Amino acid sequence: MSATPATIQDWVIDTDTHIAEPGDLWTSRLPAKYKDVAPRIVRDPETQIETWQIGDGVGLLPVGHASVAGWPEPFPAAPRNMDEISKEAYDAEARLAYMDKVGIWSMALYPNVGGFGSQAFLGLKDPELMLACVRAYNDFVLDWISPNPARFIPIMATPFWDVEASVKEIDRCAKLGHKGILFSGAPQSHGQPVLANPHWNPLWQAAVDRNLPVSFHIGAGTFDDGFTPERMEMTSSGCVNGVVAISLFLDNGKQLTDLLFSGVLPRFPELKVLSVESGVGFLPFLLEACDYTFDYGKVRRDRPEFKLKPSEYFARQVYGCYIFEETSLKDAVGSIGADNILFETDYPHPVCLYGNVREKIDAGLGGVSAEDRQKVLFGNAAKLYDIDQPDVAPPVPVG
Repeated sequence: MSATPATIQDWVIDTDTHIAEPGDLWTSRLPAKYKDVAPRIVRDPETQIETWQIGDGVGLLPVGHASVAGWPEPFPAAPRNMDEISKEAYDAEARLAYMDKVGIWSMALYPNVGGFGSQAFLGLKDPELMLACVRAYNDFVLDWISPNPARFIPIMATPFWDVEASVKEIDRCAKLGHKGILFSGAPQSHGQPVLANPHWNPLWQAAVDRNLPVSFHIGAGTFDDGFTPERMEMTSSGCVNGVVAISLFLDNGKQLTDLLFSGVLPRFPELKVLSVESGVGFLPFLLEACDYTFDYGKVRRDRPEFKLKPSEYFARQVYGCYIFEETSLKDAVGSIGADNILFETDYPHPVCLYGNVREKIDAGLGGVSAEDRQKVLFGNAAKLYDIDQPDVAPPVPVG
């Protein structure tokens, strides 16, 4: 706990957290005809482990593995069921109390069950049901934040497999109060056109028209190189978790590269895009590599819409979110500047900050100027999501 009283400047904005969705989210919100195929929680009577399932009983996600913050044993140990999950993970009032404790003014909210790009709903095979699930989730988030909407940043899910439906949902959710759009940074991994395809132009335009930034969250593609039996046997569960986590971080680097060469940013100069949960340490290399190959390949000759280099489009329109980085964070601030970096905790996921939020902030931003620190921790996100500076200090010393 901090030894000095908290001040207004101690507040930060957390640009990536998750809600442990309640078991009745879809069963209580979908039309009655979908009762038997709505996503639901099923508990194993012997192990007491609860798993999210969809329709025909295909397991999606053990509920505890997405809500391990505060669990006394190291991951992959996790709560068995919702009864064992910390209340802060699923209850908004408890989350607000936690936010006050660590000096987090506002939290962006992302899903678990539907996937980090809504891709889990593709398994339903029924477009009407898939859309209904997305809409139900988006409505749930707004209900969830009702105890204090100003303290949360609701990020809407999209039915990305249907552009027209996505545009309509963006319009609907923007009017209701959503502040950002979750979209797959690798739509081609789900049989959809690549980012460069004009197929997506209506979606980008809708985002611009509604002034909503678009998030590429890690894990929105596929997990083809994940928990293989051979890797588990040859290493350990902890090593496999490390491989998967880092692979997901770097997958977002591929998606950002795809975006920077896609022509989307030149065509939509007011569009803002976030790379969520991926870190920022790799960005200086990625941007240098993009600029080098851009010049080497004489891209301007073939793509006259490119008036800037990839790094310049990034500086104008793209943001990276960091969690635990220290040395690489300072390098990124020094190389690409502080204007395109956002802070997050990823609460309550396995790599999240919990019990060490302020220690990690100070370790990562020690030696960084007060101006740049303010941008990274509050100012950049406040500008993106139209958040006012709080007029009160955290109610207790931050820690």
